[in-house]
Amino acid sequence: MCETKKENIHQSLEVLYRKVDGCPLKDLQLTFFQMAYIISGNGFLNINDHRIAYRAGNLMLLTPNDCYNFDIEQTTEFLLIKFTGDYVKKYRWKNICEIECLLYYSAHLMGCILRNESDYPLVRSIIQSLLQGIHHSDLYEEDLQMHFVNALIVIAARNIARVRPAQLKINADSRIQDIINYIQSNIFSPQKLKAPVIAEAFGISDTYLGSYFKNQCGETIQHFTAAYKIRLIEHRLKFSDRRINEIADEFGFTDESHLNKFFKKYKKLSLTQYRKSNAV
Repeated sequence: MCETKKENIHQSLEVLYRKVDGCPLKDLQLTFFQMAYIISGNGFLNINDHRIAYRAGNLMLLTPNDCYNFDIEQTTEFLLIKFTGDYVKKYRWKNICEIECLLYYSAHLMGCILRNESDYPLVRSIIQSLLQGIHHSDLYEEDLQMHFVNALIVIAARNIARVRPAQLKINADSRIQDIINYIQSNIFSPQKLKAPVIAEAFGISDTYLGSYFKNQCGETIQHFTAAYKIRLIEHRLKFSDRRINEIADEFGFTDESHLNKFFKKYKKLSLTQYRKSNAV
C-alpha cells in the first residue's frame, strides 16, 4: 500500500485545464475517476509502481484508489476530467450496461487507452470544445460540458472493450481486425460465434478460418472467444449485482450449471467463489 495523500473532488464532475513544468503534488491517491488528456508536452506517469511515458494526444484513465504522480520532462498542458462513480451510475447509458466495469478495467492497461486510430481526431475535437468552454463560457455551458464528457467516457469504454490477442501481428491485415470486431460485437449470441457462421460472414471456409486466425493472432479462435467472454463475465461478477442466472441468460448459456462449468474450466473457481473473493 502506498503512503499517499488522498485526492478528493467536491462535485460529481470537474473539468480543469493545467499547464505545469513540474508536479507540485506528488504521490496522490485518487478517490474518483480521472481522464488526463495531454494537450502538449511529454514525460512519465508513475501509477501503481508502473512508469509509463506520455506525449501529446494521449488519453490516460486513472481509477479510484490508483496511486500516481507525473514526472514532467517538457512543460505539459493537461485537460483533467474528474468524475465520481456515482456520476457514471446516474447517467442513463443506452447501450453500455456495464460502463463502470469497463472503466475500472483500464487499471490493467498501460498508457494511452485509445486503441482505435479513428478516435484520436474525435477525442481531439471534443477536448478543443471543452477547452473553449473553460476559456470562453457561454449560455448552457454546463450542459454542453456534461455531454462532451459523456462522449469521452463512451469513447474510453469502447476502446477499453477492444481486446486484441497479445500476439496479434503488427502488420495484421484488416480482415482479421474485422473478424475480431465481429466476435466482440456478437459475444452474447453463441449461434453467431460458431466457426461455420463466422466463416460464411467473411466468405472463407471454416477450416481456413481456424488456421488463418491462429497464424495472425498466435492463438485459436476458440481460445480468444472464450477468454473475451470470461473477461466480461468477470466484470459482471465483480462490479454488478446481477444474479448468476441473469448472467447465464445474457451470455446464452442454457442455465447456471452450464455457465459455472465453463467459468470453472478457465478460472478454477466457481462463480460464487470468484464473486466473494473479488468483492469491491
